[in-house]
Amino acid sequence: MTDDRGLQDAQVKIGTKQTVKAVEMGQAAEVYVAEDGDQRLTSRIVMLCNKQGVKITYVDTMLNLGKACGIEVGAAMAAVLKQ
Repeated sequence: MTDDRGLQDAQVKIGTKQTVKAVEMGQAAEVYVAEDGDQRLTSRIVMLCNKQGVKITYVDTMLNLGKACGIEVGAAMAAVLKQ
């Protein structure tokens, strides 16, 4: 991730349950997915994003995604909400 401040400044839902809910409700503008996340979870959100037309950005590790979101633990996915 190159712009760590971007996710911290945006309104973000972090984690699988919150990200899936945001996409299903049409609230997500973009979804970030960690490449080392559990494939059972990440494949579901990728299919859902493709169906809903939500942009997906891949991040190399869960730890880097967590840091970009301003948390101290890893995150498999996060959704940036529409303004």
